[in-house]
Amino acid sequence: MALAATSSSACLRRLNPLLFSASRRPAWPPRRAARRFCAAVVASERDVFTSPEVAKSFDFTNEERIYKWWESQGFFKPNFDRGGDPFVIPMPPPNVTGSLHMGHAMFVTLEDIMVRYFRMKGRPALWLPGTDHAGIATQLVVEKMLAAEGIKRTDLTREEFTKRVWEWKEKYGSTITNQIKRLGASCDWDRERFTLDEQLSRAVIEAFVRLHEKGLIYQGSYLVNWSPNLQTAVSDLEVEYSEEPGHLYFIKYRVAGGSRDDFMTIATTRPETLFGDVAIAVNPEDERYAKYVGKLAIVPLTFGRHVPIIADRYVDPEFGTGVLKISPGHDHNDYHIARKLGLPILNVMNKDGTLNDVAGLYSGMDRFEAREKLWSDLVETDLAVKKEPYTLRVPRSQRGGEVIEPLISKQWFVTMEPLAEKALHAVEDGQLTILPERFEKIYNHWLTNIKDWCISRQLWWGHRIPVWYIVGKKCEEDYIVSRNAEDALAKAQEKYGKSVEIYQDPDVLDTWFSSALWPFSTLGWPDLSREDFKHFYPATVLETGHDILFFWVARMVMMGIEFTGTVPFSYVYLHGLIRDSEGRKMSKTLGNVIDPLDTIKEYGTDALRFTLSMGTAGQDLNLSTERLTSNKAFTNKLWNAGKFLLQNLPDKSDATAWDALLANKFDTEAALQKLPLPESWVVTGLHELIDRVSTSYDKFFFGDAAREIYDFFWGDFADWYIEASKTRLYHSGDDDSASSMAQSVLLYVFENILKLLHPFMPFVTEELWQALPHRKQAIIISSWPATDLPKNSLSIKRFQNLQSLIRGIRNVRAEYSVEPAKRISASVVATTDVIGYISREKQVLALLSKLDVQSVHFSESPPGDANQSVHIVADEGLEAYLPLADMVDVSEEVKRLSKRLSKMQSEYDSLLARLNSESFVEKAPEEIVRGVREKASEAEEKISLTKNRLAFLQSTVSS
Repeated sequence: MALAATSSSACLRRLNPLLFSASRRPAWPPRRAARRFCAAVVASERDVFTSPEVAKSFDFTNEERIYKWWESQGFFKPNFDRGGDPFVIPMPPPNVTGSLHMGHAMFVTLEDIMVRYFRMKGRPALWLPGTDHAGIATQLVVEKMLAAEGIKRTDLTREEFTKRVWEWKEKYGSTITNQIKRLGASCDWDRERFTLDEQLSRAVIEAFVRLHEKGLIYQGSYLVNWSPNLQTAVSDLEVEYSEEPGHLYFIKYRVAGGSRDDFMTIATTRPETLFGDVAIAVNPEDERYAKYVGKLAIVPLTFGRHVPIIADRYVDPEFGTGVLKISPGHDHNDYHIARKLGLPILNVMNKDGTLNDVAGLYSGMDRFEAREKLWSDLVETDLAVKKEPYTLRVPRSQRGGEVIEPLISKQWFVTMEPLAEKALHAVEDGQLTILPERFEKIYNHWLTNIKDWCISRQLWWGHRIPVWYIVGKKCEEDYIVSRNAEDALAKAQEKYGKSVEIYQDPDVLDTWFSSALWPFSTLGWPDLSREDFKHFYPATVLETGHDILFFWVARMVMMGIEFTGTVPFSYVYLHGLIRDSEGRKMSKTLGNVIDPLDTIKEYGTDALRFTLSMGTAGQDLNLSTERLTSNKAFTNKLWNAGKFLLQNLPDKSDATAWDALLANKFDTEAALQKLPLPESWVVTGLHELIDRVSTSYDKFFFGDAAREIYDFFWGDFADWYIEASKTRLYHSGDDDSASSMAQSVLLYVFENILKLLHPFMPFVTEELWQALPHRKQAIIISSWPATDLPKNSLSIKRFQNLQSLIRGIRNVRAEYSVEPAKRISASVVATTDVIGYISREKQVLALLSKLDVQSVHFSESPPGDANQSVHIVADEGLEAYLPLADMVDVSEEVKRLSKRLSKMQSEYDSLLARLNSESFVEKAPEEIVRGVREKASEAEEKISLTKNRLAFLQSTVSS
């Protein structure tokens, strides 16, 4: 970053995180990419670009052609010619099964903005792309494909099935990548990675072995989220909860040794789990059940099995009946209570969702079938109290949609506490900055309360767990962890003899395990001598959604510190979710999903990207067609501005004119002071804009940057300066210097606006850039505009006065319905100083206010016909008088206003009559009454204004 450090650098570093990035990497070996970066770009010769001179509007179909040209030129690769510390972003790898949705569009947009900005700033920029093998999702897709052929996965061997998955991946796995390219992602695609690539797979095995050697990986039976259909454990992130109608079942539990009236009623949503009850719990302060604490309860339909009645503060006496059945084998909360109190764990369910032998007569029944049968039997045995409707929070598999079952299962786990401690210190010590800062609290909460991580999955697609068991030995006691089968066999033979037989653990690793290594496995780890690892690790920024801060980001931090000794990136930028125009989450059920590819076809990639970038970090963004339409219009406005420039610049073959035009520089105070007022104003505004926008980019305030550029381009440059420049271009007479200066300013401001906008809107800015004559390189690799350029603050104030005067005249013309083409006269009254600079811009004033330039007069005192003119006060010391006779037929206007006033008065009287009616005020809805009052107030104000105007007109007639 090209800013000098100051005494406030510590503060700036927090706000401007990439400004003072320490150079942690050795200098890159000298190498050149002359073909890529020095080749002149001639649009007409390449048949890549289209000029506004020949096209009415920007053609979205050109975007793919431009993208392929960028890629073919090698512009996406990091270039070290300009030196600087590399800027590195590892792409969050989308699932290989995925297709583009707005979440992808959001992360691609934000990451591409970053990488394009820092590429233009001169830093070697690497955006490293890739895809995730997505264990469960991919296996499901292929199983469904096989099912269509009448084949079950179990009909095939593991090798045959994985071969079919690889075939599917080779055929369809590039879909998401091609769609991401459609968004303009300037990734180095030659470095694209896949989590099952040979090198990344080697990294996964190495990580498992090292963690196991340190005693951080172990095997055990614990409660996990179990998918009966998929027959695998799933992570918390892959479980989605939905509100669904169900029932709350009230069941009697008799107290052992008591009378028939001694029973406790429990309320449960899953009565089939009662076979796994190991205790009945009540709150110790609940007086209703105090007499039963310490006794035993009989679990219904279990042939008299007894469980203790205990007291625990966890129990909510207000929920249900205040009595809680403890089924630790089938409920996460119950599991933690049982672990805390030392209660046994009882599992009543098979892995396919049927009940096991513990359920007695219900053994073999599906869990939901058993629920209905059990309730029927409870009713028959008078143990059922009642069943009432209840809204359930049902855990469903994100992949398969089935109901997830909490189930005890033998799995592999990572001990997380020692890893989490280092990751917490990384944020506390400032090694890692999380943006927005408020997410640090969530990060700290999760890592402070972390649980061990279940990393095994019962799938065939993924990284096979590098554990081998000994035939004839118990798995829990005799196993070998090794990097490959040959080494495992050698170890087994050394311990058990040459005749030993081994077999590998059938499970695979959780997909999140491999993606936790992503920032360094993609760069060659564990081979620390790899050039990419030495020069691009650690990364600079990790950008992703705030919803996976724990599941992915925190795990990458932990693994990065554990295996490389440093945090894997310096900054985490978290974006929000994309919602519809009403703020609802997009879903197929609601029918409010907006497809990015359809959006691109209708509005263009640039409009979509610009819309997505307008959000605030960490905040959800409501996406509407109105916003997209507005930003499509912005694209058109840029195009039309480019068309205007090209029509008014010298012919590109006119070397003399172009030498003169390009000789004009605006980077010194002296040069700025020589400019006429509109030129000095717009150049100063541009220089201020560059500073503000650059600061916003550095702080990751992309929405602020986008709004600043939008407002300056549309409000200042297009609406004001382009219009003002026409007086130089079309009305300068023989003054070629004025025309040439205007051309220089137009080109200078426009090309810098294109640069500022390029990270947001890469396609239209490149197209327009290539259309401008004498471009020596593509905008994507052009230099970012210099900051701290000179400003003329006086020109800002003076031009604002001119603007106020022009707006005042325009408002009067509108108020009096003056025909647009009609030129009127004006007397401008001001102090000597103001007259000096306003009169020099008489042509601009006349053009933008539609005045007759020959009838614009300047003086220090009001004109003689002031009483017959409309008086405008533009600013202190700046006024204008517009003769009424120039604008309207006064007598006809008096008649028109009198008629209008009469109608307005009638409408106002009608509103007052309603408000004076007690029946209306008392009986009508409050919002209706409020609406009538507001209309009456508005009508009263309009009547007052019309009376004043009418009185003024009548006074001019009488005088």
